[in-house]
Amino acid sequence: MNRLTFFLLGALILCALSLVRAQHEARTLFVALERAQSEERQLETDWSRLQYQQSALSKSARIAEAARAQLKMSPVSPGRTQYLQGIVLPRAEGAAAGEGAANGAPTQQRNAAEARP
Repeated sequence: MNRLTFFLLGALILCALSLVRAQHEARTLFVALERAQSEERQLETDWSRLQYQQSALSKSARIAEAARAQLKMSPVSPGRTQYLQGIVLPRAEGAAAGEGAANGAPTQQRNAAEARP
């Protein structure tokens, strides 16, 4: 009976140590969870603040003010606007090729016809 008592005492001590270790691990995990939740709240607050700052910085009135103050730009006035007449800009190659293919005319023939005076 003496042996059985020592065996049960040893098993009881192992169970108690196992219980203490499990409780310590649970507390450690709980502290880590609390820290992670606190960090999440802080990051959400930072995200909200950054979204507000972005919306404030992207307002057109602020952009116009920065253009006037920093870049010395001014709004366009009709008196300062110059209109050009009689200038024909050359067509882009992609547009000419697309129209030629759509009309059935080869691109080389169309380019040769445009090059003639």
